[in-house]
Amino acid sequence: MTEIAFNTARPYTVTVGAGLDGAVAAAVPERARKVLIVYSAPLTARADVLSTAIEARGMTPVRAEVPDAEEGKTAEVLAFCWQVLGKSDFTRSDVVIGLGGGAVTDLAGLVAATWLRGIDVIQVPTTLLGMVDAAVGGKTGINTTEGKNLVGAFHEPVSVWCDTDRLATLPRHDLVAGLAEVVKGGFIADTEILDIVEANASLLTATTQTGSRREPGADARTLDPEALPVLAELVARKVAVKAAVVGADLKESFHREILNYGHTFAHAIEYTERYQWRHGAAVSVGMVYAAELARLVGKLSDADVDRHRSILESLGLPTTYASGRWDALYTAMKRDKKTRGDVLRFVVLHGIGNPQRLEGPDPTLLVAAYDAVSR
Repeated sequence: MTEIAFNTARPYTVTVGAGLDGAVAAAVPERARKVLIVYSAPLTARADVLSTAIEARGMTPVRAEVPDAEEGKTAEVLAFCWQVLGKSDFTRSDVVIGLGGGAVTDLAGLVAATWLRGIDVIQVPTTLLGMVDAAVGGKTGINTTEGKNLVGAFHEPVSVWCDTDRLATLPRHDLVAGLAEVVKGGFIADTEILDIVEANASLLTATTQTGSRREPGADARTLDPEALPVLAELVARKVAVKAAVVGADLKESFHREILNYGHTFAHAIEYTERYQWRHGAAVSVGMVYAAELARLVGKLSDADVDRHRSILESLGLPTTYASGRWDALYTAMKRDKKTRGDVLRFVVLHGIGNPQRLEGPDPTLLVAAYDAVSR
């Protein structure tokens, strides 16, 4: 088990390890009388177990089942959660738990941030993407028709619990999408992450089908047990990268923007595709776009750009996007959170492990980078 400290205004710990289910209920502050569990239908059984553990502590569990994935990150779902809190008479001493993937933890964090102007939240990410990105760092948010995560708040959790046992049976597409965010941490800071992924790409993505195809749950797949310790190390390393960055800049005044490497183009893809692309897949293409842009401005070598493609493709992640979509993508990028006025800002690398800001690049370079990732 590894504990990573986030030394921010409200310090907290992210715990990474196996068999952490029992620790979550114990982490609820003693003062709480009610606990809202925000979860989606696939995690009903885990919500049942958590509810029982909360009851055993003499607290009242309250449930809010929300739509899965990005469909749950809407103003309507947020309002539904507020309604549940109001009808259950939640006070400032009570707690919200986000149980699920990154979309659920984003939503649960915003629910907690806005109820009574802020109550405690405990995050329990169940996907790799949630563990290494969405559930840690204190960002919360929902999507609007105008773009992704344009409405949100900075609201740090009381604690975060990353149970790596949950990764053993994670659907392959979810696992691969999460690995994109892991790789991002290697490109912007901890280059050892890249070495580990390069040495273990086949192990990390190989799954074995469990059961006969005629049996219920026949599509369930499980990872090679040898992959779990590797994943645990990668999760801890990526969370440590985020802890170092967030500790220096919680509210994205400057330095925290490096965590958005690849995200300007990625969010534009997600918006253009009406959120039918997985976040990690979009980030994968977005990192290659940013690498091509850095090469065009003379900051990244051909070898480093090629390394982007080789690592991401070895994991089964996309590195190209459809041609003929530039106008829609450009319009979406102008809504990016890093944009100031009409000036687009990108995170680019001045060599692997050295992220910098690029402000207002020539539009012809933006189109050229798009051409380099178009198919």
